[in-house]
Amino acid sequence: MSSPAIEVEHLVKTFGDHRAVDDVSFTVPQGTVLGLLGPNGAGKTTTVRMLTTLTRPTSGTARVAGHDVVREPDRVRRSMGLTGQAATVDELLTGRENLRLIGALYGLSSSYVKRASEDLLERFSLTDAADRIVKTYSGGMRRRLDLAVSLVATPPVLFLDEPTTGLDPRSRVELWEVLRTLVKDGTTLLLTTQYLEEADQLADRIVVIDRGTIIAEGTALELKDRSGRASLVLTVSHAHDLPAAEALLRTRVSEVHVDEAARQLTSPAEGLRDMTRIAAVFEDSQIELDDLGLKRPSLDDVFLHLTGHRAEDTTERDSSDTTEEQAS
Repeated sequence: MSSPAIEVEHLVKTFGDHRAVDDVSFTVPQGTVLGLLGPNGAGKTTTVRMLTTLTRPTSGTARVAGHDVVREPDRVRRSMGLTGQAATVDELLTGRENLRLIGALYGLSSSYVKRASEDLLERFSLTDAADRIVKTYSGGMRRRLDLAVSLVATPPVLFLDEPTTGLDPRSRVELWEVLRTLVKDGTTLLLTTQYLEEADQLADRIVVIDRGTIIAEGTALELKDRSGRASLVLTVSHAHDLPAAEALLRTRVSEVHVDEAARQLTSPAEGLRDMTRIAAVFEDSQIELDDLGLKRPSLDDVFLHLTGHRAEDTTERDSSDTTEEQAS
């Protein structure tokens, strides 16, 4: 069995008396995506900076592609790519020139860099804009170029620190498709995000971090199941049928929540079998339905269940994360 692409054991980072990262441990198998999920100030960026050799851990160990981040920083850097929260490409160069510059800095042959640049420009839908200076690019184009630059040396491990921050919904979805293609081709991703939908869409496993500490880990489905049962949601076509629908539903379930404004009835459900059973009951009635579906808890519900607050409620940046970002 191949070794993990990323191994983190009891990682700690302190700034004075403040523990920005507190005894964090996880592994990322090769060719998978780990979502490091948490609000601003949770310690996500500090963790990434330690794993990418930009910050030295206070204690604990971490290995990237089998190399220790403290004892073998040069080998770690040759094995990974990093895309930070802000695009770091040179705005006064063209897209093609940015790619070739990074290739030269890596010491790669000019023939290889030329081929790789053309391939990356095509892969990231930037061929038509390759010879335009980057300051004319849209936000989504800059993020795609930033990601392309991090792949010039074909690293097996890629760290993405909130890569879709500031992008419009369309650009975000386009970038997700690019990331899925990278994983399909064998790249291992560690993705930090405060967007719950992003972790749900991309991550094979999710580590939830809050105030520097891991509070939960698992697949999106496992985490959702931890926060409560699924719900059956039934929407009647006509508001005057709502009382009759409630009465009929209560003959099959003991708990029903009524939302008159939305014409909806909600009750706990174990799964698709419950939905099929209730559908059959209403099929034999005279009550018309607009919709009948099964709703699982969202990752936002998970975060609320685990921390007592929703992710978006935490807006103040952790001072250590801010200090680290300013130093980079």
